[in-house]
Amino acid sequence: MSLLGAFALTWQLSAVAVPSPPLPPLAVRSGDRLQSVPTMRHPDGGIAVRADALADALGGQLVALSTGSGRYRLEVGTTGVDLEAGNALVVVADDTIPLRAGVFRRGGQLYVPLALATDLLPRLGAGVLFDPEKAELRQFSTVTTARRAPAPRPRADTPGPALMSAPADKVRSAPANRSASLRQRIVVVDAGHGGPDNGMSGPIGVPRKVYEKNITLAFAKELRDALKQREIQVVMTRTTDTLIALGDRGRIANQAKADLFLSVHVNAANPRWNNPGGARGFETYFLAEAKTEDERRVAAMENEAIRFETDADVTRDDPLGFIMRDMAQNEHLRESGRLAELLQAGMKRVHPGPSRGVKQAGFRVLVTAFMPAVLVEIGFGTNKLEAQYMTDTERQRELAATLADAVVRYLEQYERKVGGGG
Repeated sequence: MSLLGAFALTWQLSAVAVPSPPLPPLAVRSGDRLQSVPTMRHPDGGIAVRADALADALGGQLVALSTGSGRYRLEVGTTGVDLEAGNALVVVADDTIPLRAGVFRRGGQLYVPLALATDLLPRLGAGVLFDPEKAELRQFSTVTTARRAPAPRPRADTPGPALMSAPADKVRSAPANRSASLRQRIVVVDAGHGGPDNGMSGPIGVPRKVYEKNITLAFAKELRDALKQREIQVVMTRTTDTLIALGDRGRIANQAKADLFLSVHVNAANPRWNNPGGARGFETYFLAEAKTEDERRVAAMENEAIRFETDADVTRDDPLGFIMRDMAQNEHLRESGRLAELLQAGMKRVHPGPSRGVKQAGFRVLVTAFMPAVLVEIGFGTNKLEAQYMTDTERQRELAATLADAVVRYLEQYERKVGGGG
């Protein structure tokens, strides 16, 4: 029974004077770790969660601001929420925000309304999402810089949080020739696979294997650093070896109100090919119906990660058709194709393998990202030489710099097209 369903049952039972069953805890998932946060009935109705346990489950802390004052700060990542027992208002970065119910103490512990965890923290950009179907709060890793001003172009974003400001000494000044609107752009970098999902393993015929999840994470970090050097704000879907659901990766980008979504992957040869160990090259995909058998093969390979997701429903209707109809009415499809072309052209200049071109397929990881979104296959891990290339730190850095330059070129071209300056 879900947390909200249990509360509904409790309400019904209380009407006939039957003792209420205890409420189930709030489930908090951080990577592969699942923790339980105690809950209780809020005196004003609804559900409350224990504040210190919530902070601990999210890797944060609950700090008393002064002894005996009843004032506390709930810290999760870079987000701080000031609370006061008996008060239904909280303060975040000098902004006063009303809660649905008040903060209170019971049995020596501080409790906050459930909505603070399931609604407020996600809106504040605290690195969490709430899944109402599973009554589960999920934490993901992000890298943030300065607060972003509204983007000049309209798009079908889902509601999401504003990014919290980083300390002033962590924000670098932009080059004099870079437009202010370009500095406000946000790029989400998604390292494919992770946790129990190793992704591709290779090379073929070599006993010591490399795994796609490790290559993509290392490269994504290099790409993050290269983008930040170019004054582009970055959000990472993961920064550790953890599993992020395919659908959540795009939602992270939506919540960050990102301008671009880049998913990094490593290709693998079809074992039925002639000389599969010799397959080489790089390619960039955007979301559209696959045209060739090889495009369908790559999409199926990358979409297979869904089997690692707990209770993932793989039998429900594929959302690609609906999303494609929606995307046909806005700019994202065309812009994704243009971004893919620039990334592919950039890699041609430094990658030792052949260019396999810009392609299209129905990648699940791209379906939920409502913005220009691409998936880059940076090489074949099944090929010995390309596996060595992709695991070399200097080559990763060189390739990341090329992709970062392509991103800047795309954003500058878009700024000129919409009259954003530059």
